[in-house]
Amino acid sequence: MSFNALIVNKDDEGKTDAEVQKITLADLPEAEVTVAVDYSTVNYKDGLCIGPGGGLVRNYPHIPGIDFAGTVESSSDDRYRAGDKVVLTGWRVGEAHWGGYAQKARVRADWLVPLPDGLDTRAAMAVGTAGFTAMLAVMALEDHGLAKDHGPVLVTGAAGGVGSVATAILANLGYEVAAVTGRPEAAEYLKSLGATQIVAREDINETVKRPLEAESWAGCIDAVGGAMLARILGQMKYGASVASVGLAGGAGLPATVIPFLLRGVNLLGIDSVMQPYDNRLRAWERIARDLPMDRLEAMIVPATLGDLPALGRDILKGQVRGRVVVDVNK
Repeated sequence: MSFNALIVNKDDEGKTDAEVQKITLADLPEAEVTVAVDYSTVNYKDGLCIGPGGGLVRNYPHIPGIDFAGTVESSSDDRYRAGDKVVLTGWRVGEAHWGGYAQKARVRADWLVPLPDGLDTRAAMAVGTAGFTAMLAVMALEDHGLAKDHGPVLVTGAAGGVGSVATAILANLGYEVAAVTGRPEAAEYLKSLGATQIVAREDINETVKRPLEAESWAGCIDAVGGAMLARILGQMKYGASVASVGLAGGAGLPATVIPFLLRGVNLLGIDSVMQPYDNRLRAWERIARDLPMDRLEAMIVPATLGDLPALGRDILKGQVRGRVVVDVNK
């Protein structure tokens, strides 16, 4: 029986083309667990894989989709049985391995996590890799001493996927959230997620000669990197931490070590791709408990497989807000 998948091909000149096509189970890669996919989502990496590849895709034809949630159809691994609800993020699925932009996927059992109580598959993909990364960042900040009475927590790139979920989680936990955005029209959206302060991107994205400024932030989840991250490091309170989750503003870091030496600031790297299983479970259980579902619903933009080529282009241009949830069966 055939089913739909978004297939990306590359021609001899290096140009890519993505379209919905019919494939069969026999076309899927070999692995232990076959999943009937309910939903996927759209991340920056997906935009790269739908389009130019960004060096992420090894072989064509290719099915992108770095995360998905659905129901196990068959499994040769004892950890999963037909009917189990599962979620997948990371492990280079959708990059080196065919991903979730199809009605069915076949993956290794080690890559899956049981869907936690309190989440359905649609909500899991409203969270997706972006929300999973946001929760890892919140957990890392708390593990390094962040507390509600320490002051405001800065979230950069706040209107994006990671930033939106991070803002909602932090606000729901009782933190004061200062949201950075370059889009003035996003202010009301961010306030609806719980942000108490809106910081204009231009106020914080330029480097300054002073390695230290006034101590302003008790913590930070940074999706931007580059000059903005360098500036923020000099504004952190004593002993505070920055969780680095992205590089929308560039991979360089034009900073000094002074904030680390004189204020004991911590720079925490957040990787969601190769995260160990136990911490994945911990993060998904925290998501089910600490992410307010009403605010999550407000972030959702629905989409279908046929919408993905355009959405892939849009996300690379920074034109996607909130969480796109792709119903692969429509």
